[in-house]
Amino acid sequence: MKSCDKNRTQIGKALTLVAMLLGTTGCTGFMAPRDPFPATPPQPPIQSSVPRELDKVTLPRYVVESPDILLIEGVKLVPKSPHKFEIFDVILVRVTGAFPDQPIDDAYSIDADGTINLGPTYGRIKVTNLTTEEAEDEVRSELAQILTDVDVSISLIQSAGAQQVTGQHLVGPDGRVNLGTYGSVMVQGMTLEQVRAAVEKQLSLKLEEPEVFVDVLAYNSKVYYIITQGGGFGDNVARLPVTGNETVLDAIASLGGISQVSSTKLWIARPAPNGVGCEQVLPIDWENITRGASTATNYQLMPGDRLFIAENKYAKFSGLVSTTLRPFESILGAVSLGTSTMNRIVRFGEANTF
Repeated sequence: MKSCDKNRTQIGKALTLVAMLLGTTGCTGFMAPRDPFPATPPQPPIQSSVPRELDKVTLPRYVVESPDILLIEGVKLVPKSPHKFEIFDVILVRVTGAFPDQPIDDAYSIDADGTINLGPTYGRIKVTNLTTEEAEDEVRSELAQILTDVDVSISLIQSAGAQQVTGQHLVGPDGRVNLGTYGSVMVQGMTLEQVRAAVEKQLSLKLEEPEVFVDVLAYNSKVYYIITQGGGFGDNVARLPVTGNETVLDAIASLGGISQVSSTKLWIARPAPNGVGCEQVLPIDWENITRGASTATNYQLMPGDRLFIAENKYAKFSGLVSTTLRPFESILGAVSLGTSTMNRIVRFGEANTF
């Protein structure tokens, strides 16, 4: 038994030594559990490299992610030949030999029935599923019934498919944008130049050397968060987009100021880039920012930042007392109401006996 106790003691010492060695490595190791809402945030020395109000930095090249909204405009969208006309295509029709007072030289949209309307004199002529040459022959044949020495020229002005490309496009949860009849294309994690190249490559399957313009219409994927402790009544979280110029003061202004249940203890919790390294906790001197116009802790906000606003301890205590006493107040109120009701019943009952 003594030998077993001695072995256990040695094993215990060895495990303690290993735990102490491991505790000296990494960001957290075997430290005490981390308080997610510390009463007083750590106070690291202010680093000049941290961007702030008068020393801002330009954010890295914007990378498109879900749920950004892209604006795509077609610069050159010409279908590959031979193109067959479709419903809602716009074509230019020029006819020589038409009546002088009723010329045919205009753009016509192909209606839902597949025809173009040349007016009451010439009527409607079906041109869907025809190439340019076939459509010219069809129009010439129809007009030859009322005209002589007719020549027809037809060209495509706008393809119906192009209308599905130009406009606003939401980057879906799968990281793709939908281009209508031209399919969808993956844009997740790409810069605008890469998105433009990917869209043009997809369109080139059906279009002749397409060219498009791409821009971000709504920056929805890069955000920062403002967490406000609610004095014992739950935390409020606001999710705001990052446009590259926001500071702590801008963030608080977007909320309309600090609430009545909040204190002036603020700090920024900044995640480690790509999960490498340790998180940053940047304390904020709110009094100096507002009253002293100090820019030292008016940090520039980055994507993923958590701006934390600690609760007012007195407001929390008041809320705790109110929450604790509320059930008793309800019970006393019910008892008081019942007693008052019984007194009235007894009083009016006695009055009715006289």
